[in-house]
Amino acid sequence: MSSLIKLFNKLINYKSEREADRPLIFIVGAIIIFGLIMLSSASSVISYSAHQDSYYFFKHQFFGLVLGLAAAWFFSRVDYQIWRKYALWMLIASIGLLLLVFIPGLAGTWGTSRSWINVFGFSLQPAELVKITFLLYLASWLEGRKKKLAELSRGLGPFIAILGVIAFLMILQPDMGTLTIIALASLTVYFIGGGSIKHLVILILLGILALIIMVNIYPYQANRFKCMLDPSYSPKEYCYQINQSLIAVGSGGFWGRGLGASRQKFSYLPQAQNDAIFPIISEETGFIFSVGLILLYLALFYRGVVIAKRAPDDFGKILAIGIVSWMVFQAFINIGGMVNIMPMTGVPLPMVSYGGSAMLVALASVGILINISKQARGN
Repeated sequence: MSSLIKLFNKLINYKSEREADRPLIFIVGAIIIFGLIMLSSASSVISYSAHQDSYYFFKHQFFGLVLGLAAAWFFSRVDYQIWRKYALWMLIASIGLLLLVFIPGLAGTWGTSRSWINVFGFSLQPAELVKITFLLYLASWLEGRKKKLAELSRGLGPFIAILGVIAFLMILQPDMGTLTIIALASLTVYFIGGGSIKHLVILILLGILALIIMVNIYPYQANRFKCMLDPSYSPKEYCYQINQSLIAVGSGGFWGRGLGASRQKFSYLPQAQNDAIFPIISEETGFIFSVGLILLYLALFYRGVVIAKRAPDDFGKILAIGIVSWMVFQAFINIGGMVNIMPMTGVPLPMVSYGGSAMLVALASVGILINISKQARGN
């Protein structure tokens, strides 16, 4: 209790003499505003079909946005260095939530995955929380073990053990898309935090081995690879979504059909408001705006790198890189799956796809990034 009181006292008394990174705020704001506009269009048909309200998903997303903005404000005001002390407990709590998805009555299913907790009509995806709590823990852990990372028992071994626990729970759900994002972001921060190239190669080889095992355990994963290599493999079943996605992207052309004029959102393209929102963006706004959105994600990554370089300590540096790496990896995995340059994974487009948990955690993480930028050297 006393620790909680001290935390809030620090919040109340915390005053930054420097301004937040304005380009970062502009970039995030642009992604969110564009995302809301496109979600309103992409979800209108399924919203009316399922709930007799063309703005059902838009309203729910807006509610999630309000909570996310409140979280962003809160975390932008709290000195990010405080989270170093609580990182382990936050990770344990989020792993505990991951275990709840296996409890009947609480668990919610979506397609082939059990990734949700349903309580009193509200849903939460614990894997979203793991993204940021694991990064917080890794940043703290790597900062404290910088000179010991070369030792197997103090570096690579514990890293694999912690990642292995999270991977095991994700595989049981299964949620391979989120696991891929967490693994890629954690590998990035492990390298930035001082991990050796040799260890990185070992981790990549272990990842490839795990992927081969997963493809053999879950047949639908193998089908996703087959669809990537040949969309005509099963056009009416396993490859249906990717074929409809490619039709949407291709029919948008250079300038697009026009805002609201998508044809694929009329129940042709599954999950148009969720994972498959990018094809609707391409269909309605064309090549120009699609590339513009990709450039915004790249700009977000660039601002994160700038903030990391100016961070006053290694904890802030590693954390900043981890946050923007996670978001950009997720964006490109989503888009790559939709344009068939990699297997579809079922992950949302950050701050654009429908999803309250994803929006809340993403904006809370942006708040942490803003706080790091406020304390950056040379700001």
